[in-house]
Amino acid sequence: MPKLDRYLSREFAQSVFAALVVLGLVSMGGLFADLLSEIARGKVPVALLLSQLGLRLVNFLPILLPLALMLGLLLSIGRMYRDSEMPVLASVGVGPRRLLRPLLLVSLPMLAVVALCSLWLGPWANRLSQQMIVQANRNLLISGLEAGRFTELPGGGGVVYAGTMSTDGTRFARMFVYRQQGDRVDITTAEGASMFFEGERTRYLRLEDGFRVEGPAAGGRDFRLVRYARNDLRLPDREEARLKDDPELQPTLALFGDRRREAQAQLHWRIAPTLLGLAFVLLAVPMARSSPRQARYGRILMAFFAYLFGMNLMILGTQWLTEGKLPAAVGLWWLLLPALALASWLYLRDGRMRRPRKQRASAA
Repeated sequence: MPKLDRYLSREFAQSVFAALVVLGLVSMGGLFADLLSEIARGKVPVALLLSQLGLRLVNFLPILLPLALMLGLLLSIGRMYRDSEMPVLASVGVGPRRLLRPLLLVSLPMLAVVALCSLWLGPWANRLSQQMIVQANRNLLISGLEAGRFTELPGGGGVVYAGTMSTDGTRFARMFVYRQQGDRVDITTAEGASMFFEGERTRYLRLEDGFRVEGPAAGGRDFRLVRYARNDLRLPDREEARLKDDPELQPTLALFGDRRREAQAQLHWRIAPTLLGLAFVLLAVPMARSSPRQARYGRILMAFFAYLFGMNLMILGTQWLTEGKLPAAVGLWWLLLPALALASWLYLRDGRMRRPRKQRASAA
């Protein structure tokens, strides 16, 4: 590999890596906040926090990597223009087209990761995440309940204490349950307990042979004491189980033979990030062109708006396909092909010198 290609590849890779780290930290914060809100509502067990965060990050990479790639290339090439490196390279015959080789050396591996995450790892992460949540909601042991410790129910539904617990987390002994609804408190004890399901989402804790005390939370004498042989206590609803034929959970190869609108929309949604990322890579070179004293942050802002515009059109196009407003044969090609054509044209046109005005007039 020539020294120039090694130098340019190293500069591009360093800037892209820096942009990826910054954007990754910001995205991790947003994903972490969304996941915490779902845990607080009882939709996701707290024990699955880290695993769910990692799986959702894998599913988010096809959206994150094209932006990091575009901004990193803009920063690197913009710095070379500002430090007059690009004019020096142009003076020895190294124009924008000569940048294609080092540009692809950095971009193609990242675009391959985008394609891998979008077509295979993302659907696999969705399926695994759904399976883990369903399994955890069927087992209070995984949901965070431990023997000999007070545990808050998901979503603030109350406090539970179990003296002993079976190894599979389905049978309990010496149970204590505290709940508060409005201005009333409900305290229940039981010698034994087990969990069962009614329907797909509703969970119940079956308490056996115990006492139940209900009364005002602020004090008073309006208390009731009940002894029972069996008392079914409803737990917060679990995350709604998604159907097995949900297109978001299907492998990509299975979507090719699925004629449903939702499946075709999901298929184009998985194909689009890689091609759109390639368009952003080609677009970064002409957008980074600037004079040595020109501010570079305006170009970065324009590139960010271009990314938002393209991604929003991709989301809208997927919704239109799902709703039947666009035929499946059209897909998202109305967005991807013009974006690639425009980016290629701007890249090939970049750095081309204009003919003098007199020469153009004589040619006409």
